[in-house]
Amino acid sequence: MLSDITIGQYFPGESVLHRMDPRVKIVLTIAYIAAIFIPQNWAGLGVAVAFLIVCVACSRLPLRLIWKSLKPILPIVLITAVLNALYVHQGVVLVDWWILHITTGGLIHAAFLALRILCLIAGSSLLTYTTGPTALTDALERLMKPLKVIRVPVHELAMMMTIALRFIPTLIEETDKIMSAQKARGADMESGGVLKRIRALIPVLIPLFVSSFRRAYDLAMAMECRCYHGGSGRTRMIQLHLHRRDAIAIAATAACVAAAIVFNFLLPATI
Repeated sequence: MLSDITIGQYFPGESVLHRMDPRVKIVLTIAYIAAIFIPQNWAGLGVAVAFLIVCVACSRLPLRLIWKSLKPILPIVLITAVLNALYVHQGVVLVDWWILHITTGGLIHAAFLALRILCLIAGSSLLTYTTGPTALTDALERLMKPLKVIRVPVHELAMMMTIALRFIPTLIEETDKIMSAQKARGADMESGGVLKRIRALIPVLIPLFVSSFRRAYDLAMAMECRCYHGGSGRTRMIQLHLHRRDAIAIAATAACVAAAIVFNFLLPATI
């Protein structure tokens, strides 16, 4: 399961999405998230799903990679869908037994919400899949530059956010190694009740925290040895510029958001 978590990983490529300005990708990702939560009917959500399919095709990423980003959250999506199916009582009653009251409206609401969450995860994952850590840091710093007026340490914040995102795959890999080592020593982490499994994770969490602090200390020392002193006077090897592909992406995303809003007003709500 841990090997399926791909949050924060970057996959090099030469697709249109890889070559887009990272600032544009961050802003358009936020706009797409809004386009997912605006619609209250299937037509509006269908526009968001179609837009996501086009973006995945333009990224040239393998579908198995998208599936790996969705696989870890499937249990959460399933639980959320079941709860909505049980607690939303609209439409025709399908099951009415004891505490189970399942209706057509509840099933539609559950499917709608599950599809919305899957689009949210897949769409936001494209940002880290197609944007390198350095480009992401520069983009965040540029976007938060107006905050310098109120003396907010923009560069430091962007650096911390990017480092935290970058170290998620490293910590996942470290956790997998520690769990494998503990199992080789005879540790049982898969049997018993919930409390027993939680107690079995203690021999994993302690080495993981120690390793995390050690990595943070080594990184801080390496940055100090390279005379890193924040963003003051810092130059960039790669300058960010908008291109025609960025303008096309902005127009396409604006059309997606506009279509979601229009369908939301013209068509009756599904949920």
